[in-house]
Amino acid sequence: MLLPMVGFSMLLGCNEDSFLDQTNPNTITTETFWKTSNQFQTGLNTVYGALQFQSVSGTGLVSEMIMGDIGGTESWYRPFAFRNLTYNDGSDYVREKWNELYIGIFRANQVIQKLHTEDVQFEDGEKVSIEAQARCLRAFFYFQLAHSYGGAVIHTNIAETQEDFQKPFSSIDEVTNQIIIPDLNFAKANLPESWPTGSSGRMTWGTATSLLGKVYLYDEKYIEAASFFKEVIDSGIYALTPDIMDNFTDVNEFNEESILEVAYNADANPGANGAIVDDNVNETGAEATAIATALGQLSFGAYNTLLPSYYLHELYVNDEVDDQNSINNGNMHSKRLSSSIAPINGETDYYLLPIGDRGGWAFGQSAYIKKHTNWYHLPQEDANSRSGINFRHIRLADVYLMYAEAVLQSTGDVNEAIKYIDMVRARAGVITLQQYMTLYAGEFPQLHISKQVHTTQPLVAPTKENVLTHIQRVERPLELAFEGHRWKDLVRWGIVKQVFDELRADEVWRQENTAALEISTGGIAPLFIAERIRPDFNLSSVNYQSSVHDYFPIPAQEVEINDMLNN
Repeated sequence: MLLPMVGFSMLLGCNEDSFLDQTNPNTITTETFWKTSNQFQTGLNTVYGALQFQSVSGTGLVSEMIMGDIGGTESWYRPFAFRNLTYNDGSDYVREKWNELYIGIFRANQVIQKLHTEDVQFEDGEKVSIEAQARCLRAFFYFQLAHSYGGAVIHTNIAETQEDFQKPFSSIDEVTNQIIIPDLNFAKANLPESWPTGSSGRMTWGTATSLLGKVYLYDEKYIEAASFFKEVIDSGIYALTPDIMDNFTDVNEFNEESILEVAYNADANPGANGAIVDDNVNETGAEATAIATALGQLSFGAYNTLLPSYYLHELYVNDEVDDQNSINNGNMHSKRLSSSIAPINGETDYYLLPIGDRGGWAFGQSAYIKKHTNWYHLPQEDANSRSGINFRHIRLADVYLMYAEAVLQSTGDVNEAIKYIDMVRARAGVITLQQYMTLYAGEFPQLHISKQVHTTQPLVAPTKENVLTHIQRVERPLELAFEGHRWKDLVRWGIVKQVFDELRADEVWRQENTAALEISTGGIAPLFIAERIRPDFNLSSVNYQSSVHDYFPIPAQEVEINDMLNN
């Protein structure tokens, strides 16, 4: 029987070391493999390789990023069905995400099972280290499955017969308690806090502990969630990187803020298109990612398949710069805006040219996405869709905000929550909640309300409910836009319908006031919308049903081959 793994070399970008060696075990059989510790390390490397898959950390995520309140698109792009919630069980992303996550799970299961069935000589601590990494990775894949599809089919062993695939669909609770939590507890107990130079990107104690906190947060067990997040915070291992841009470029990767980061490399395996991953038959993985080409601007060799919604654009504009913060140097916009989106009045260069030097910022496209793109150092995106920018799944700012949320929900400690929210805001160079409360007699503005549409942003007291709304509607979308969290956040908070209806009402107001907004002549501040109002929420607000859209349907092909999914 052939070993169903493809060779994989996870290289870590220019001038970065790699802990993975190139190996091609395609023609190796299970009878000859799993006989040495090096072969187990190779097998583990292929589990890490599954992190690079397009639907896990690459361009496939665009379809999910569109579904929330921060992204829009145009009708001629394939992800349009996800913006309008008209996808189905045969849609490409629904099928591909399921398949690619299960490839990662299968590879992890191989490693874990063979560790317990093969008699192999390992160095001291090596066997448990391999198992801990594989189980941490498996837990991550299962978490993504459970919260993308509302559950999963549980496989913990290598399927050898057709009957082995006939298993029922398990709920989120079942997947969480049977697989994710035990795997992460084992990983937490057996993974190091850090790895030596050359091993960047491996799972660590911080990865497992942060994921445990996230699991309990999603399960609304807030006391446990806060405890795990505080362990990470108090460990002293991590810190907010001073320059927020370092989280979105190929410069200073695996920095002090990184907790779970997927390595990509634009120089390895030259000639391979960035969309090629190592599970494609007869193709070698590109090691690069294609997401930059999906997100970059059309005039610079990309497709701008995903666009910032007007809501997100205005959130960044409302992210008011703190002139007293040394991070700022006379800039009009926050560092968080300038590193995340490109409005027509942006302050940086854009693909080495002044913003607006080439076409765009018309037909209702008020801004473009910078995050994950090569705008900061290349004249345009690679013609072969290759980018070497790593994808960050968890970083410390995310942990700070999840901790603040867990604290509010468990103890109602507003001051503790604001402390960590303000750490994130201060790093962004914007006015903190505490500064607003000093200015406004103990209150702060509801920054998620459109000043363009509603004229003012009401001041509110720092209650548990108001600070939680700030985390949900302001801080997480601003800090973590297009990092793969937004749809799952909205779903777990149960506010999708409310958000869509509010943004559709804002859209309608803009459509009814195009003359006042001077749409036909280039638009007015703060968004400068030109030519038309893009209707991002006209269908999603009508189509959304929690029971139908909170989670993807099980792919049709899976139902066809697994009789237990037909019940």
